[in-house]
Amino acid sequence: MSTTTLFQPDYAMHPGETLAETLEELGMSQAELAQRIGRPLQMISEIIQGKKAITAETAIQLERATSVPANFWNSSQRNYEATLARLEEERGLAPDSSWLKQFPLKDLINRHWLPRCDSPSDQLRALLNFFGVAGIKEWKALWTAPEVAYRKSTAFEANPMAAAAWLRQGERVAQQIRTEPYNQEAFVKVLYQVRKLTTCDADVFVPRATDLCRSAGVALVFLPELPATRAYGATRWLTPSKATLQLSLRGKTDDFLWFTFFHETAHILKHGKRDVFIEAPDGTADQETRRKEQEANTFASDFLIPKHALNEFRQQRRFTTQAIQRFAAQLGISPGIVVGRLQHEQLLPRTHLNALKRNFCFKEEAA
Repeated sequence: MSTTTLFQPDYAMHPGETLAETLEELGMSQAELAQRIGRPLQMISEIIQGKKAITAETAIQLERATSVPANFWNSSQRNYEATLARLEEERGLAPDSSWLKQFPLKDLINRHWLPRCDSPSDQLRALLNFFGVAGIKEWKALWTAPEVAYRKSTAFEANPMAAAAWLRQGERVAQQIRTEPYNQEAFVKVLYQVRKLTTCDADVFVPRATDLCRSAGVALVFLPELPATRAYGATRWLTPSKATLQLSLRGKTDDFLWFTFFHETAHILKHGKRDVFIEAPDGTADQETRRKEQEANTFASDFLIPKHALNEFRQQRRFTTQAIQRFAAQLGISPGIVVGRLQHEQLLPRTHLNALKRNFCFKEEAA
């Protein structure tokens, strides 16, 4: 990915230097300028020495005395102050550049989530911009402090930097999705429509499910996981009227994907707007969170395959390809979901009938 780099000087030129050059060109002394604009000579001297700023009022007076527009002097002063601030930041960022090594920068850049920068300081600045924070201290307070909700997930324990980057990119994508205000009744209706999409290919269900969820106040985001994140789903509220449901394709089969989707929807329907849920293979030690996760598991299982239907089907004890396909057709869901459920219930070995499952991956993962 090529980027255009704007020239940024490694020095700051005070507008007083330009004023001194202007006076020389005009053949005007500092004393004469002071007299023309009715200001003390000492003030003019301090401006030229870079000790005093050119105010908006002074800029107007300089325009009348030198014919150089006031907006030039104002702009020069602003540029000087902005350059000073940038150089000061540069000095502060340089010692922290090693912090970058904790992030999967190559993956972030290859996915175009971050621009590639020439210097460590510029790369660190780009990373802070990506997260929308002023500095490393603010990043840690927002993402890794012990009281932060994200810390409840073992996905975050695996590699907090990678997990934070995955979540942040999902948040950035979700912010671009314009949703209706969240409506729980509408969202429940949407789930029944999305359930029918489990028989479709990804190029059909991704845009359709995204649009359906958007209409009920939920931003649905499909995003490749980053190395070491171990996350396959996340749910959180961006605003009181907008939830985001983020999915990776970890597991890569339709039974896993759709179970995760409906598991995450349970968090939106049943749990608090302050809660943040990141799904990972190892679960969590927090008792209350474990309860909520089990509640979400039960919801997803029963929504996809109602208990009474599963109980009737399991009584036949002979789960052939044809039987599973007929049962899935009756329910209006993908056969792969039935296979996954039977395997989970230990009614079918993990090695059996996996050909009935669809495999999904993102384009960049297939390349």
